[in-house]
Amino acid sequence: MNDITIIGTGSMARSIAVRALAGGRSVQLLAHDDKGKADKLAAELSGADKTSTGRISTGIVGDGITGAIVIGAVPFDAAKMLVTEHRGALGGKVYVDITNPVDASTFEGLAVPHDTSAAEELQKTTDARVVKAFNTTFAGPLVQGEVAGQPLDVLIAGDDDEAVRAVADLVRAGGLTPIVVGPLRRARQLEQAGFLHMLLQANEGLPEFQWDTALRIVRAE
Repeated sequence: MNDITIIGTGSMARSIAVRALAGGRSVQLLAHDDKGKADKLAAELSGADKTSTGRISTGIVGDGITGAIVIGAVPFDAAKMLVTEHRGALGGKVYVDITNPVDASTFEGLAVPHDTSAAEELQKTTDARVVKAFNTTFAGPLVQGEVAGQPLDVLIAGDDDEAVRAVADLVRAGGLTPIVVGPLRRARQLEQAGFLHMLLQANEGLPEFQWDTALRIVRAE
């Protein structure tokens, strides 16, 4: 699964593309409705890494999806629309859900019930094999692939073993450390962890946190 499709052109789309290209993958960037945004991001990525030349293609959502792994670098509500409207095109593919479905009206919790997760809700409406990953990593550290000299951990949950292995291979090839935490229902805990990590950055009483931190599991030697 060497071809990756990333839907979105924001900071997370950029950072995941950087890591995918670093891992030798080909990347298709799909913008929502303005191909110019995808073209601009592709040019920036190619300019930053000459080895990526020829390994980035662009388009808009609705174009043919070339990647065996599709990463929705979009908010949860947009992801719901995406997997529903393009159910046929996503059938059989690995879909990586990176969202943290924060309740934007209160910022006090998640916008999904406690007995489910964004990833599980997406799986109900798509024939793709949904894997949760990258929701506990921030865009800045992800571009660098490390924080304070430590490679980033990417926590992964999914029900399909082949799909989980494919995402773990993508993570590992990009210089990161994949940690498989269990079946897709473990996305509930990952999304809560992602939310807590976000709260630390958004707290005026903790000015030392500037979206440049990472969650890492350290094993005793």
